[in-house]
Amino acid sequence: MTRLTPADLEAARDRLVPDVVASGLSVLFCGINPGLMTAATGHHFARPGNRFWPVLHLSGFTPRLLKPSEQDELLSYGLGITNVVARATARADELSAEEFREGGRILTEKVTRLRPRWLAVVGVTAYRSAFGEPRAQIGPQEREIGGARVWVLPNPSGLNAHWTATTMAEEYARLREAAAAAPD
Repeated sequence: MTRLTPADLEAARDRLVPDVVASGLSVLFCGINPGLMTAATGHHFARPGNRFWPVLHLSGFTPRLLKPSEQDELLSYGLGITNVVARATARADELSAEEFREGGRILTEKVTRLRPRWLAVVGVTAYRSAFGEPRAQIGPQEREIGGARVWVLPNPSGLNAHWTATTMAEEYARLREAAAAAPD
């Protein structure tokens, strides 16, 4: 990958990044919104230091560590990626409460159309904001969204120091085991 300059990253602001989706996935992972590195490269969770790809592998979702540029391989494992808010920003705190609510509405429509068995929202604060669930915690949720069961996972951003790659992988593995145990 070529080295991106600060100007390249800033030029990616507000860009949309295509989802990696198909109908009938086992798990649809849902990020908060694309970061500037993701928008500049077109690859989800592309920022160095983001632990999504290592945690996905450590948890057993993928048989090897995938690079962001290999994101389309997720479909062969019954996995996909989307976001609560489509607009790229440098930080999630640049998003408004209205953007989160509207993102939750759009995500519900998308999940209803695609019919994944599980929707895995990576970031409890984004889930709380998008779906009006202020007391939600990490783990399986009571509600379904668009017919999919919901699991809230820790945000894999390197800024989320409360979770290590190991403890995140344990939580992701809980979802993987639940998804494997309850196929439709």
